[in-house]
Amino acid sequence: MLELAVLGSLHETPLHGYELRKRLNTLLGMFRAFSYGSLYPCLRGLLNEGLIAEEEPPEDTVLGRRSKIVYKITAEGKERLQELLSQSGPSSWEDESFGIHFAFFRHTEAEVRLRILEGRRSRLEERLDRVREALARTRERLDSYTLELQRHGLESVEREVRWLNELIDSERRSRSAPGEGDHPPDPAQAVQEETQRADTPEADR
Repeated sequence: MLELAVLGSLHETPLHGYELRKRLNTLLGMFRAFSYGSLYPCLRGLLNEGLIAEEEPPEDTVLGRRSKIVYKITAEGKERLQELLSQSGPSSWEDESFGIHFAFFRHTEAEVRLRILEGRRSRLEERLDRVREALARTRERLDSYTLELQRHGLESVEREVRWLNELIDSERRSRSAPGEGDHPPDPAQAVQEETQRADTPEADR
């Protein structure tokens, strides 16, 4: 996932190390603990494979004694990025990887986006079934705080499933509209449309 995050970030714009660290911390920090110690080995590996390149900034932009190396993606790196973005198997649905894939959905083909969203929903629905069964079996043996914690987790997963349903519906509508299938729908717009439908009386629809 770090490889995908680095290549995806550099695909948008060349960055020096500090800028890249900030961007990755914002991106990865939402989903898991991000270790800066893992970044530079990753960069060295990508450099050795020719997926990214280093370039010295112009002399008039050098700050202090040391110049800041700027990293940029290469043509080979763009091919590797598209390969990573085309992956829609179970590994793209997991907790640590789904958010990273979703962050670069604008660079992902519509069919792949839909498979990832549907896979994530399926995985969470399986999780919901397990949690509900466990809660039903152990409800009488749990103290009130543990019970509330499990209910909170259950509600969180239910909210994400509803959110995924809205995104999937929006993706399908976008694919059926002529000329719009290659462009990811706006998630905020999808949620707003779903809310409006829910608030509209049946007779007015």
